[in-house]
Amino acid sequence: MLILFYGSIFMIAFAYFGYPLSLLLLSRFRSRPVARRAIAPSVTLIITVFNEEARIRPKLENTLALDYPREKLQVLVASDGSTDATNSIVESYRDRGIELLPVRVRGGKENAQKEAVEQARGDVLVFSDVATMLDPEGLRKMVANFADPAVGCVSSVDRVLDKEGRPGGEGAYVRYEMWLRSLESSVHSLVGLSGSFFAARREVCSDFSADMQSDFRTLLNSMRLGLRGVSDPQVVGYYPDVADQRREFDRKVRTVLRGLTVFFRNLEFLNPRRYGFFSYQYLCHKLLRWLVPLFMATALISNLWLASGSVFYSLLFCVHFGSYLAVGWSWWRRALPAWTPLKIPVYFVVVNAAILLAWWRYLGGRRQVMWTPSQR
Repeated sequence: MLILFYGSIFMIAFAYFGYPLSLLLLSRFRSRPVARRAIAPSVTLIITVFNEEARIRPKLENTLALDYPREKLQVLVASDGSTDATNSIVESYRDRGIELLPVRVRGGKENAQKEAVEQARGDVLVFSDVATMLDPEGLRKMVANFADPAVGCVSSVDRVLDKEGRPGGEGAYVRYEMWLRSLESSVHSLVGLSGSFFAARREVCSDFSADMQSDFRTLLNSMRLGLRGVSDPQVVGYYPDVADQRREFDRKVRTVLRGLTVFFRNLEFLNPRRYGFFSYQYLCHKLLRWLVPLFMATALISNLWLASGSVFYSLLFCVHFGSYLAVGWSWWRRALPAWTPLKIPVYFVVVNAAILLAWWRYLGGRRQVMWTPSQR
């Protein structure tokens, strides 16, 4: 039980700190900078929406303010069976160069993106969510990465803001993810892209699937073609924090469930003889992270077992189990602590609870296709 207890703690620590530390150490000896250069290939910006009448105008105005040659930019809004005024609002922007692709039968975000890819005319395809706002020069900076022939896809850096424009609990977690992506990008390749704002060469998107997570799959397609994914710190996507934490929990479950689907359909990437260092990244960033809830449960159960014969482990279990109860109560009652450092452990536990539920659904045979955008 001692081995299980401390082994589980070690695996949790390695998933979140050991893996990044290994990348940090490797970066001292190995670096793969991106040969960025100002270029202007034809670009198709794909915005996927579902019933977004309240937010589509600001997104379109933000898009029209992008500093990119208009003759080389196609803006395509894929409306996934919207039943509100979204389509008519988009149609009103037709004379300003915005194109509407109405998907009559709702089939999910990836299905709408797949249909949009088939209608796209650009050599570079850029995907963005309606809630994500871009800097005017963001598109130029993103495209500059494709001057490097080794780059297959590019991810933005996420900035999550609360109502006062300050980072919240999720913001701290997102900053950790962005730091990790920066390390991965500098050493070899990303393992995942920001689904809210990413870009890829057209050939990378040739086999989009309607039932598989598009950002994760796009990265794997790049690796399969001998290319890599990179994160550009100069390219930022801004979006507000979620308005309803419980709905955000459901979104996290859906995201992990879709990620598990992609992962287990692409186990070939665990072969280091074929994919080299990326196999290590694939294992650590994805599978090991998704196994953290199992390690947390193992640590708790083994702690309970050890508590029966030790005052030290009895006290430790009280703190251990009590912290989970406190976090669960805070989240359920929406009594989240105002102090940011206390939000981080709450968010950590909630995220791993979502991962655990995603595992339950995945092992039960459930797969996620439909989507409902988070209210922010």
